[in-house]
Amino acid sequence: MEQPQDITILIILTVMAGISAQVLGNYLKIPSIVFLLLFGILFGQDCLGFLDPSQLGDGMRTIVSLSVALILFEGGLSLQLRELAKISDSLRNLITVGTGFTLIGGSIAAHFLATIPWKLAFLYGALVVVTGPTVIGPLLKQVRVDRKVAALLEGEGVLIDPIGAIIAVLVLSVILNEDATPANLIADLTIRLTIGAAIGAAGGWGLGWFLKQADFLAADLKNLVVLAVLWDLYGLAQYIEPESGLMATVVAGIVLSSESLSELRLLRRFQGQLTVLAVSVLFILLAADLSLGSIVALGWGSVLTVLALMFVVRPLNVLICTLHSTLNWRQKLFVSWIGPKGIVSASVASLFAILLTEEGIVGGEEVKALVFLTIMITVVAQGMTAQTIANFLELLEGNRPGAVIVGSNPLARLIARLLQERDEPVVLIDTNATAVQEAEKENLRVFLSSAMNAQVLEEAGLDDMGTFLAMTKNGEVNQMLATRAAEEFQEPQIMAILPKDIQDNKSNYDSKIKPALTFNLNLQTWNQYLTDGDVKLMKTVLKNPGFTFQQTYLQALIDSGKLLPLLLKRQKRLQLVRAGENWEPGDRLICLLHNPKPKLLKQLSGNTSTIRLSQEKLPIVEELTMPSSVSSEIIHMDKDASSAVIER
Repeated sequence: MEQPQDITILIILTVMAGISAQVLGNYLKIPSIVFLLLFGILFGQDCLGFLDPSQLGDGMRTIVSLSVALILFEGGLSLQLRELAKISDSLRNLITVGTGFTLIGGSIAAHFLATIPWKLAFLYGALVVVTGPTVIGPLLKQVRVDRKVAALLEGEGVLIDPIGAIIAVLVLSVILNEDATPANLIADLTIRLTIGAAIGAAGGWGLGWFLKQADFLAADLKNLVVLAVLWDLYGLAQYIEPESGLMATVVAGIVLSSESLSELRLLRRFQGQLTVLAVSVLFILLAADLSLGSIVALGWGSVLTVLALMFVVRPLNVLICTLHSTLNWRQKLFVSWIGPKGIVSASVASLFAILLTEEGIVGGEEVKALVFLTIMITVVAQGMTAQTIANFLELLEGNRPGAVIVGSNPLARLIARLLQERDEPVVLIDTNATAVQEAEKENLRVFLSSAMNAQVLEEAGLDDMGTFLAMTKNGEVNQMLATRAAEEFQEPQIMAILPKDIQDNKSNYDSKIKPALTFNLNLQTWNQYLTDGDVKLMKTVLKNPGFTFQQTYLQALIDSGKLLPLLLKRQKRLQLVRAGENWEPGDRLICLLHNPKPKLLKQLSGNTSTIRLSQEKLPIVEELTMPSSVSSEIIHMDKDASSAVIER
C-alpha cells in the first residue's frame, strides 16, 4: 500500500518543481530548461534524493511517449506555414543533408574526442541530430529575433525531431542486430516516415473536418477532443509501424493548422499550456534519473565533443545547408549558434540506456550521460547568450516593421499611407463599408470586419507586424480591442487611443497597452482638421546643440493641441509615437500641425467638400540640419494633395 502513496508524492513534487522552474525562468528571462535541469538534478537521487523516477517502472516509458507526442503535435500546430515557405530550401536542407552531416560529425567527435566505440558513437550522433522545439520555442519567445530566422529554427526543431528519433532507433537496431544492411536501414526509415506522415495527414484532415461540423461542441470540449484524437493517431501509428508515431503527430499538427478553424488560436493556447506541463514533468523526471557520477566519469574528452558539435559541426552544417539561400551572414551566424538539444534527445537516450543494459551491452549509461551533458552545455551556453548575440547581430525583432490599424478614419488612413510609402507593411480593419472603400481608393490593404475576431487579426498578419493600433472613434472600444489583442497576440506592441478617464487612472487598463500618439487625443477633432484641409505635414529632427530647447518647444505645441506626432524614427527604426514619448537627440519626427485657413480663403478656394488624400505617393520629406532652435520642414497639403508647397 506504500507504493501508490510514494508515486503520488513523486508526481506532486515533480509538478511543483517543474512549474517553479518555469516561473523562475520566465521571471529572470532565462530559458526555463536551465532551471528544469538544475531542479531535476538537485531533487534527484544523487543530491537531495526527493525524486526517484524508478518508482514509476514501465509507466515512465508511457509518460515519456505520450508527452513527446503532445509536444511535437503542438510544435506542428504552431508552425507558421507562410513563413516556412520563405525559407523552404534552407529548411529542407537542414532536415535532410543537415541530418546526415550532424550524424556523421557528431559520431566522429564522440569517437575521437570522447573515445567511445564507433557503434555507440553513431548512436550519440543520431541522438544529437535533433534541435528540439521544447527548447527552441521558449527561447524564441524570450529572444524576439528576425521572423525569417525564427521560422527556420522553429521549423527545423519540429520537423527534425521525429526524423532524428527514427534514425536513432535504426542505429540502435544495428547495435542489437549486426545483420542490418544500409539498404534495410534506408527502407525502414522511409517506411516509418511515410506511414507516420500518411496517418498524420489523414488524421489531421479528418479532425479539422469534424471540428468544422461540430458546432454543438463547446470550445473547451473541442480542445479535449483534439487531445484524445492526437493520442489515438500516435497509438495507431505505433501499432502499425513502431517509431512512426512521432511523425504522425507532427504532420497531424501541421495539417490541422492549415485548416481554417475559428478556434485555432484557442486550440494552440490550450496545447501550448499542456506542452509546458509535459516539458516540465519530463525534464524533471529525466534529470532526476541522471547519475552525476557518470557525467564526471566521461572526462574532458566529452566536453571537447560537445564543443566540437557546437563550434564546428553546427556552423558547417548551417553554412552548407544555407549556401544559396537569401539569408544574410548575420542570420546564418545566429542560426549556427542556436542548436540546443531538447526533450527528444533526453527521453530517447534514457530509453536506449535501459534497452542496452537489458541486452547486456556496455556503454548505454555512458551515451546517456554524454547526451545529457550535451543538453546542459548547449542549453545553458546558447540560452544565456542568445539575447546578447541577437542584439549584436541586429536581429532582434524589436525592429519588426508594420502595423495593423483598427479604424479607417482619415487620420488612420494618413498614418497607413505614411507607413506604406516607407515600405512598411500595414493593414486596416473597419466595420464601416464606406470607410473601407475610402481606404481601398487609396490603395491600402483593408479588411471589412470586426477586429474582435482573432482569425481576422491573424489573416491580417498581426503575428508578423510590429504594432497593433486601435484608433476607432470610441475609446472604450479601443481599450477592449487592445486588451483582446494583448491576450491573443503576445508579440506586437499594443497601442490604442484610450478615453481620458482611463489614461488618467492607469490601473484601469493593462500595462501592455500603450496610449497612442498623445494623451487625451481628440480623434474626431483631428479627423475634421484633415477633412477641412487645416493641417500641414511636418518633419523635424532633434539634434544637439539646443536639444532641451527643441524638446520643450515641441512638447508645448503637443500639449496645446496644435501638433500631433505620428511617426518616430530612432536608431534606423520607424515606429508609431507613444503618448508621453521621451524624446532623444537624433529623433526624427513626422507630425501633423494644425494650420487653419481663414474662412474667406476657404470660401474663395471652394474647399467645402471632404478632403481625400491623393492615391499618388505622399511627398517625401528630406532630412534637415537643425540649428539650436527647432527647425522643421512644412509640407502644405492642399485640397487634393496632388502638389506640395515646401516652406522653411
